Amino acid sequence: MKYDVKSLKAEEFINDGEILETIKYATEHKNDRELIDKILEKAELRKGLDHREASVLLACDDEETVKRIYDLAEQIKKDFYGNRIVLFAPLYLSNYCVNGCLYCPYHLKNKHIPRKKLSQEEVKAEVIALQDMGHKRLAIEAGEDPVNNPIEYILDCIKTIYSIKHKNGAIRRVNVNIAATTVENYRKLRDAGIGTYILFQETYNKKNYEILHPTGPKHNYDYHTEAMDRAMEGGIDDVGLGVLFGLDNYQYEFAGLLMHAEHLEAVHGVGPHTISVPRVKHADDIDPNDFDNSLSDEMFCKIAACIRIAVPYTGMIISTRETKEVREKIIRLGVSQISGGSRTSVGGYTEKERPHDTEQFDVSDNRTLDEVVNWLMRNDYIPSFCTACYREGRTGDRFMSLCKSGQIQNCCHPNALMTLKEFLLDYASEDTKRIGEAMIEKEIDNIGKDKVKDIVRERLVKIEQGDRDFRF
Repeated sequence: MKYDVKSLKAEEFINDGEILETIKYATEHKNDRELIDKILEKAELRKGLDHREASVLLACDDEETVKRIYDLAEQIKKDFYGNRIVLFAPLYLSNYCVNGCLYCPYHLKNKHIPRKKLSQEEVKAEVIALQDMGHKRLAIEAGEDPVNNPIEYILDCIKTIYSIKHKNGAIRRVNVNIAATTVENYRKLRDAGIGTYILFQETYNKKNYEILHPTGPKHNYDYHTEAMDRAMEGGIDDVGLGVLFGLDNYQYEFAGLLMHAEHLEAVHGVGPHTISVPRVKHADDIDPNDFDNSLSDEMFCKIAACIRIAVPYTGMIISTRETKEVREKIIRLGVSQISGGSRTSVGGYTEKERPHDTEQFDVSDNRTLDEVVNWLMRNDYIPSFCTACYREGRTGDRFMSLCKSGQIQNCCHPNALMTLKEFLLDYASEDTKRIGEAMIEKEIDNIGKDKVKDIVRERLVKIEQGDRDFRF
């Protein structure tokens, strides 16, 4: 197989030979000062890097250069996403699954995990619980099971989620993380009004992928890897990539992830809307020590920084798999979305105590959403509950063109402040409200256009009076 970024065949656009050559090249040139300076000069143009250039930066272990990489990643994040952090929560619908994935407790052979699938009434109860926290954006998750979790069930759940208005609560955008499917089913998801379609590759190493997925439809590497092309063919123009770091050599996964992003850009004219960076974590029936590719917190942060430099316009997501301390380090290096108050079990949000028997993985950051919002603001980030771009049609290449030109800031910054104001009034503790009101007042002055500043002030007054859901 030959490497071809524009090919629609998985083994050509994620080419094993090209990845191995890239790792070798990066290792050989990691101390090549002249080359690294050229790569960083290119990165400073904010146009991105290819997988080979980024791999050289990842391999470089010179302390001064690593600091330069981190500083550049932080500045690029500020340039395109400001100091905003978008918040979301996962909603697990069902843990029925026919696959045999060795790293996931939902695998078919796990007979001691309770199997559960939410009814529409239970979906409603979970959504109300999430709305009562203050969430506006969800990522729905379900195992792959054509009998228990057919596409019709997913669509019914999306319809239920969007239909629920409780007090001032509303879920304004549903992102979907379900198994690879057909173009026809992706069209159905698009028509249901989803935001981003998310699918983790798990690992780009085909040989290891097939070992880790011994049984079930997910065993088919090509079908899984080519899913984003089918999703885009089905009209979903915002897709989210991700690997599960720890399953294979991190250098291999890093190169494969960027090659996938390059492929989407080359074929569809727009790269991934988001990239997620989860790591293997402990869960029922799963011991992360069984996988010998774990990476240090330091390398994990370096990967995030190099991703931000390589794909400057793409949102980056970090979940509650990671501890508060790790999230604090990694956020400044390029992360633009985080989960908060998450529960990774089916039906977990309606339980007083966090249930562990149906969790997909252990949650390392157990803080409430209010505590996460408070923490973000104390670190000078604006917690954003904005979903405006999806609902205003700013998706796919339209979003990317606005992001690349910097114009998206004219929408995102004021939208973040208005949605934060809603949270403060409807859900926040007194301390969070106090900090938030001061932040909004300070950040209004950072809105570039006086007309927009005046409109935001008028709308903030209307929000105080009970109106909701203003957006630019």
